[in-house]
Amino acid sequence: MTETLKIYTIPTCSDCHHAKRYFKEQGVPYMEYDCTQNPEYPEEVRRLTGKQIVPTIVIGDNVFIGFADNLQEIRELFR
Repeated sequence: MTETLKIYTIPTCSDCHHAKRYFKEQGVPYMEYDCTQNPEYPEEVRRLTGKQIVPTIVIGDNVFIGFADNLQEIRELFR
């Protein structure tokens, strides 16, 4: 997969930390969008998902709300 992964986060989110650690361990580059640093980021999450839940992970046309519940599907995208 050559597309850059996007992950919308907040600093206090443990699922966000797990996701970032997983992607680093797997050598998957990502762009992090800290929703506490820019008011546009939570709005982007709402446009993508209809909710304001982090982590929101965008891989190409795939949008995942949360990490742990979507790990298997995310793994499949990188095989």
